[in-house]
Amino acid sequence: MQAKKRYLTLLSAGTCLALLLYLGGVRLRAARHPPPGSRHGPRPGGAERPWPRFPDALRPFAPAERPGPEGGGRVSPRQRRDASAGLYRGRRCRMESCFDFAQCRKNGFKVYVYPQQKGEKIAESYQNVLAAIEGSRFYTSDPGQACLFVLSLDTLDRDQLSPQYVHNLRSKVQSLHLWNNGRNHLIFNLYSGTWPDYTEDVGFDIGQAMLAKASISTENFRPNFDVSIPLFSKDHPRTGGEKGFLRFNTIPPLRKYMLVFKGKRYLTGIGSDTRNALYHVHNGEDVVLLTTCKHGKDWQKHKDSRCDRDNAEYEK
Repeated sequence: MQAKKRYLTLLSAGTCLALLLYLGGVRLRAARHPPPGSRHGPRPGGAERPWPRFPDALRPFAPAERPGPEGGGRVSPRQRRDASAGLYRGRRCRMESCFDFAQCRKNGFKVYVYPQQKGEKIAESYQNVLAAIEGSRFYTSDPGQACLFVLSLDTLDRDQLSPQYVHNLRSKVQSLHLWNNGRNHLIFNLYSGTWPDYTEDVGFDIGQAMLAKASISTENFRPNFDVSIPLFSKDHPRTGGEKGFLRFNTIPPLRKYMLVFKGKRYLTGIGSDTRNALYHVHNGEDVVLLTTCKHGKDWQKHKDSRCDRDNAEYEK
């Protein structure tokens, strides 16, 4: 009985070995003599198939999923749909992956503003933004010369409850023949989302466009790609001084000081962390940030080692 079992075991092993040798021989012959026109073999006439080249190599990023609402709050179907086609599909975009420098090297830094479309409403604030660009030495009316593109569609206020909200912006942007998935485009935005959440979704897919946005979170800000801008009111003047005061429309302005601030330095409470950090930026030359600790009756109780020096510079 045991001899019979050993015989069956040896027979099974031999059969498996023979089958493996047969399959291996077939694949080896196929590799040595591939059929004409096969992917890995020589092509007719002796010409070898070149290795495939991928024309768009600037795609080292992948769409990032938007995080769900904090606190486990419910999201309506409309919010979910808007989020899926929302703001940060290109979350991993950087200048080296989502910006084409070819035109910039060829023609220099030129900015093209799309012509205003008939019937489209543009708020005064955004008109001021476009006018400032068109009045600068970087503006070009020829898109073929442009390095950067700016929409004429008003994207500043994306609060659906606002009278300045532009409807159907998604389809309007996608219909632009120069859009190119947003590459080399800069989008301005001050307000996004609506009550009560005020999310950072602008309501359309910005693709590979850069975003100049106010109150952008550190989670969504893409370093060296997006631009953080201050939140200014619609009454903010486009230029300063009296009429005729502006002699040269030069960007950046030819001035001695780049940044100036003078105010109280809160030693405790809300805002103290920000004000206490200003001295890191202050250089006393073109960046002058002066603060005083003399705030409130008991400021000396909270006095730190920098207060005497800061107070002396503030009072100069």
